[in-house]
Amino acid sequence: MPPFAVDLADIQEAAQRLAGRAHCTPVMTCATLDRMAGRSLFFKCEQLQKTGAFKFRGACNAVMRLTPETASRGVVTHSSGNHAQALSLAAALRGIPAHVVMPRNASPVKRRAVEKYGGHVIECEPTLAAREKTAAAVLAETGATMVPPYNHPDVIAGQGTVALELLEQAPQLDAVVVPVGGGGLMAGVAIAAKARAPQVRLFAAEPAGADDAARSKAAGKLIPQTDPRTIADGLRTSLGELTWPVLRDWVERVLTVTEEEIVAAMRLSWERGKFLIEPSAAVAVAAVLGDAFRALQGLHRVGIVLSGGNVNLDDLPW
Repeated sequence: MPPFAVDLADIQEAAQRLAGRAHCTPVMTCATLDRMAGRSLFFKCEQLQKTGAFKFRGACNAVMRLTPETASRGVVTHSSGNHAQALSLAAALRGIPAHVVMPRNASPVKRRAVEKYGGHVIECEPTLAAREKTAAAVLAETGATMVPPYNHPDVIAGQGTVALELLEQAPQLDAVVVPVGGGGLMAGVAIAAKARAPQVRLFAAEPAGADDAARSKAAGKLIPQTDPRTIADGLRTSLGELTWPVLRDWVERVLTVTEEEIVAAMRLSWERGKFLIEPSAAVAVAAVLGDAFRALQGLHRVGIVLSGGNVNLDDLPW
């Protein structure tokens, strides 16, 4: 196997570390969505994970791996929401401080949740440069440890536990579809899936308005995200140097979907599947229902990772 930053052993160790701390989320089905997709779909419901998203897995694994001395100084991250909540809760479980840099346009529901979990929010301008500069200042002031949202081996390993569970809960899958932003979930799932079930085909799903992964895949080189414009706020980030090689080597295709398709898939998921998911998770549903994926042959049993469900109910897209 390629020498990625994480391997199956790392993911298996993460699973042991998360046992009793993270939920083993259910896999659900929906006959209506099966008919629309023309195949059997198995939805891994990470919207039911602690903090409402898969991010708790990676954050908790990273926090619990810290030595006592290092942990006592706390942790720092920059995040638009789901990772911020996850790290705040993981830090609270260990009894250490969490300093969270959030862009001023972050979802209000996600900011409130960060504060509820005990995270200390530091606001910044909504650019990657501002987030990184502010986080660096907090690190210098506190001596805490940086736990980035996706580009970190412990975070990737934690996210990979999603695939370990999914492949046991829904065996003999032909493919797995994962939404991609920074790529931590996609990388972890790909590494675990290819080690456990090499025949599984892997697909990433991405908004057309934030399509750095699709452009990178087409060009064969990492192309940074510059001006993302999508309702899927969790997918506005760029791939990292640790996540890109996995997507490059093992993801068969990056499927892009329009904003209208994301909203339609989100509403379908709520109405027909009773999956209370956020737009970022709906991207994967939209991809599976799209013409490009429907045209692919040999995919009878498909796993879909519903990445999260932290929706701002004051600003629903319909």
